[in-house]
Amino acid sequence: MIQLIRGFKDILPGEAGLWQHVEGTAARLFATFGYGEIRVPIMEKTELFARSIGEETDIVEKEMYTFADRGGDTLTLRPEATASIVRAYIQHKMYAGDPVHKLYTIGPMFRRERPQKGRYRQFYQIDAEVFGIAGPYIDAQMIHMLHLLFQHLAVTDVHTHLNSLGCPACRPRFREALLAMLDGVTDQLCPDCRRRKDRNPLRVLDCKVPACREAVADAPAIVDYLCADCQAHFATVTRALDQLQVPYTLDKRLVRGLDYYTRTTFELQTGVLGAQSAVAGGGRYDGLVEALGGPATPAIGFAVGFDRLVEILSRQHTMAARPPALYIAALGDAAKEQAFRWAAELLEAGIQVEMEHGDKSLKAQMKRADRLGAGHVLIVGEAELAAGVLVLRDMQTKAQRELPVAGVTAALGALLQSARNSGDDGNIS
Repeated sequence: MIQLIRGFKDILPGEAGLWQHVEGTAARLFATFGYGEIRVPIMEKTELFARSIGEETDIVEKEMYTFADRGGDTLTLRPEATASIVRAYIQHKMYAGDPVHKLYTIGPMFRRERPQKGRYRQFYQIDAEVFGIAGPYIDAQMIHMLHLLFQHLAVTDVHTHLNSLGCPACRPRFREALLAMLDGVTDQLCPDCRRRKDRNPLRVLDCKVPACREAVADAPAIVDYLCADCQAHFATVTRALDQLQVPYTLDKRLVRGLDYYTRTTFELQTGVLGAQSAVAGGGRYDGLVEALGGPATPAIGFAVGFDRLVEILSRQHTMAARPPALYIAALGDAAKEQAFRWAAELLEAGIQVEMEHGDKSLKAQMKRADRLGAGHVLIVGEAELAAGVLVLRDMQTKAQRELPVAGVTAALGALLQSARNSGDDGNIS
């Protein structure tokens, strides 16, 4: 038997309802905030990710699914969505009429990392990006929107961590101070941090190896090196979050290691998933559009780990598939022919219907209707067709009523639609 690829997962019907709930909640909220959906390919030229994520990162060095196609191009399954959205923003000259665009996408990403609970090689993200706004209030609004998403999903065990990365004007002074500190603890760092220390020292602060975290515990904080403009920007962000009553923790260890990341950076963490504490993260990347060949454009965005979010939600509740409003128990060929036509008419009217396509007994069909959670069962056999009267059974109350064959779909449609509108899941008294 062929098995699933390691690090990948199937989303089965029982779980898919929860995924749809999250997707729908995010789409409605983002639309309220003025975001439009964009759908970008799952495959891009490798150069896009090498330039946007950084050749020195673990993602590019170790984790990307990269291969040469028959034309000789080097292609990569996308490890994240931001680079593709920026590429689309530039390629389609979306900045030409109005540089301000609010965009979101939901879909799969791919990284070949060690599979573990809450971490897959095909994983899903909810991604939101804003282009063309440099002011700090959009930073606060985006964090607020993310906070509301978790609130609307009734996820409470999340905490916002916040920091500022400064800008090209103030970061060099911090880099010098950080390098001086790291030179004194080099022998305590892991091999990766030793190798990257001189080229990308900020990444040492983000290392998850316990020895490295202990070594940099007293590292200088970038917020102490901000220029006046960056200080004012960050102060406005925090003041706006306070006004919106969005709780946050100032976290000097929260960094992004690439030069085009600037100013506000944030992460939502949870204690529910053990070591996999980050469930969402984002920040400003005011230099990325220009770095990829577009005009100088301020930008900010975030990504939510969909799989981790669903893992949290699944511990709180499950969402079973909606049961059919009606099950048609048909006995005999003539009855099945009629039942098939009636079911089709009701389905066209938006009524969820199931029927028996085999030759099971009435008892077996009633058991299946009960197993499916059907609200009602319509019993039709040779005797009912001959008499011109069908039997409709309420599966909750066990009460039965007769319905004439003539006009039965119209009568059923009205009864079941009325029950659905009243909110009793298809049960009629």
